[in-house]
Amino acid sequence: MGEEQSVSERESMEFDVLVVGAGPSGLAAAIRLKQLSPETSVCVVEKGSEVGAHILSGAVIEPRALDELIPDWRDDPPELATPAAEDSFMFLTEAKAYKLPTPPQMHNHGNYVVSLGNLCRWLGARAEALGVEIYPGFAASETIIDNGVVKGVVAGVMGITREGEQGPNYQPGMELRARYTLFGEGCRGSLTKKLEALYGLREGVQPQTYALGIKELWEIPKEHHTPGKIWHSVGWPLSSDTYGGAWLYMLGENLVSVGFVVGLDYPNTWLSPFEEMQRFKTHPEVRKMLEGGKRIAYGARALNEGGLQSIPRLAFPGGALIGDGAGFLNVPKIKGTHTAMKSGMLAAEAAAAAMAQDAPPPVLSAYPEALRQSWVWEELTAVRNIRPGFAKWGLYGGMVNAALDTYVFRGKAPWTLSHHADHSATKSANNSRRIPYPKPDGKLTFDRLSSVFLSNTNHEEDQPPHLVLKDPSAWKGVNWDIYRAPESRYCPAGVYEAVGVEEGQPRLVINAQNCVHCKTCDIKDPSQNIDWKTPEGAGGPNYIGGM
Repeated sequence: MGEEQSVSERESMEFDVLVVGAGPSGLAAAIRLKQLSPETSVCVVEKGSEVGAHILSGAVIEPRALDELIPDWRDDPPELATPAAEDSFMFLTEAKAYKLPTPPQMHNHGNYVVSLGNLCRWLGARAEALGVEIYPGFAASETIIDNGVVKGVVAGVMGITREGEQGPNYQPGMELRARYTLFGEGCRGSLTKKLEALYGLREGVQPQTYALGIKELWEIPKEHHTPGKIWHSVGWPLSSDTYGGAWLYMLGENLVSVGFVVGLDYPNTWLSPFEEMQRFKTHPEVRKMLEGGKRIAYGARALNEGGLQSIPRLAFPGGALIGDGAGFLNVPKIKGTHTAMKSGMLAAEAAAAAMAQDAPPPVLSAYPEALRQSWVWEELTAVRNIRPGFAKWGLYGGMVNAALDTYVFRGKAPWTLSHHADHSATKSANNSRRIPYPKPDGKLTFDRLSSVFLSNTNHEEDQPPHLVLKDPSAWKGVNWDIYRAPESRYCPAGVYEAVGVEEGQPRLVINAQNCVHCKTCDIKDPSQNIDWKTPEGAGGPNYIGGM
């Protein structure tokens, strides 16, 4: 692929099935296809520098789907898979912690505390052993559509300058074509977003609602470490009108995953999820668990929380949506890996059955039907009213609603609560209470830039910005004048800066090279003016094995 090669001269590769994204759903789909039909050619394309590089989660996994996919997986488990042990659910005030009854959805007997990145690396090795071709560092930047049918993606385009010209390292990319393309991009995938608009996949369903999860990995003294300990909390430091909570999961040798989740329908424009996470660690109960420890990694990621009523139409000509990109997270259970994997497996089964026919149908209609008949649909149906209950009634009313829905109606209430778009919930700066955040101490609490450094984030500086304003002229009149630049607070990586404020000439600076690909800006921007586009392959974070 030389510099002078034109787009029309792109090389092309043909496969039976192409999977976009080497996350749990994509790798489960690839493995299941090879199990069912070893002769089927399967390719997985992944924008991270390696499988697992962009994977971030708590994570405690329920092994139900993994048991179905690889029944003997415990004989050779992924690194850092630690059986779940002690389980606590806490309500925090600023100085106290009160233990609450653990809701049945959150019971973790039989589950595992894992590094989700390591799980994906392990699944990737299993897939390759079956003959799946995996191409990490290849960002899928464009969907190939012929006569309304998805035929694959363009991946690996590099060396386009900020001015849109071909630079010295220009590569036109490659067309990866397939009979069926499964999109497992994860939350708010850039190609998935376009496909939803093109095929009207979200017509007739509730808006998706999201949260931002911020995570740190700590190494703590052995005397503070209980392998498999699972600790969740709600309450402080968030106010009662903001959905969210925190976790500490202990795994491996003296490692603890510390996480903080904020629903992106929070109303206060002055709120900073990153700063709230730092405040959380100062709570006496959390401080004593981390005392004497060292922070060794950092990351952030948005997640879909809409559940059943926000799942879009899943199949379209030539392709399907799988995994968290479609929104299968069970919010009350705080788990989505098992449901994401199962969706990939069901899509794979539908694709294998379709290709066995003399005339394969263009739409994998068997996949959404199989999903509706599966335990995934049953599980999400039972908890469909819990997350929107918190949006409707706040923390205390939401907890009452969750208890009634769980213990009285047992998930079978004769109604379904609705969602609203997260960005529409933000109040103006004049109608929001300022929050005084303390300065970081560099031992327990930290700033954004030192945190991004621990995520090993990197982007080639000469590539086009992957974060753009659809209408740059609208930023001051909306984001600054009304909301006082909320993007400078909700971004957990310091990408957005309002400069020139003291001079009375505020303008926005976008430090795209800091981006950890969390997608929060694409979701929370008040006027939906920020567009997150796929950057060059291998860019972004490179999360270490414990993440």
